[in-house]
Amino acid sequence: MRNAEQLHTISSDIPVYLTLAAVTMIWGGTFVAGRFLAGSLSPMFAASLRFLLASAALLGFLWLARIPLARPTPRQWLQLTLLGFFGIFFYNLCFFYGLQYINASRASLIVALNPAVIGLASWWLFKEHLGRMKVAGIATCIVGAGMVIVSRNPQLLAATPDAWIGDLLILGCVLGWGVYSLFSRELNQTLGPVQTVTYSILIGTLMLWFLAAVRGELSLGELNNLGLPQWLSLIYLGVLGSALAYIGYYDGIRKIGATRSGVFIALNPLTAVILGALLLGEQLTAAMCMGGALILSGIYLCNKPLAAGAKKRIL
Repeated sequence: MRNAEQLHTISSDIPVYLTLAAVTMIWGGTFVAGRFLAGSLSPMFAASLRFLLASAALLGFLWLARIPLARPTPRQWLQLTLLGFFGIFFYNLCFFYGLQYINASRASLIVALNPAVIGLASWWLFKEHLGRMKVAGIATCIVGAGMVIVSRNPQLLAATPDAWIGDLLILGCVLGWGVYSLFSRELNQTLGPVQTVTYSILIGTLMLWFLAAVRGELSLGELNNLGLPQWLSLIYLGVLGSALAYIGYYDGIRKIGATRSGVFIALNPLTAVILGALLLGEQLTAAMCMGGALILSGIYLCNKPLAAGAKKRIL
């Protein structure tokens, strides 16, 4: 009977797992897309355009599907502003400015801490059950992600005198994404993932454009100089990497919880490495493959169904 319940749990969650795997693969592709944009646009202008396209895609989807925009309550507006600030504005601010002090591989190693931060915060703030299997899964994911990233760039730990500034800023990314993952819980249940993502991205986009305008980083000249690869990269980042991927991630959180969804983030560096090998001719190593196997094992451990008597309700 217990085995039958576990098989039912696995089969019912398979669509969620596939969606989250697709989301992280899309996010892994954003690193490749970002390389096509490197040097073409200022970081803040690129982020502003990315989320402007995401906003347009989300509003277009709602219009085509004939889904009216919800009317949030004052409390929900406050929550949505919190998500837009931390998940869109603050995250991108820390990310782009952090990369001015440290390289992308070193930043990826710090961002790989996301599953652990989300899991611990879920346990501490919302009393979400964090058993030994989940802890082992999270730790395995982090080790696997670390192997993939370090083997890709063994020099990433070589620090410059100002590297600590970059490290702190990228830790800000981890904080921002943790808030975006955890404090969507109530809104996901009341407004739903599509409305929550749409409003949070709209709010974050306004913040990004305001800052870019204040800093004088909005340039029509840069737009005119963009070629087809750069425009395709922006569309990928905005429509797939932001609008669709964020909805899929929030839907996963709503169905299986923040901790179990968060470990899929460990697939990001693995996907980036595989796409880099396929599209950019980068080399795959045995250490990368071993790290990938650890990531997949960690995701399995974290999402392995509990015995019936040990199950806890995911808040």
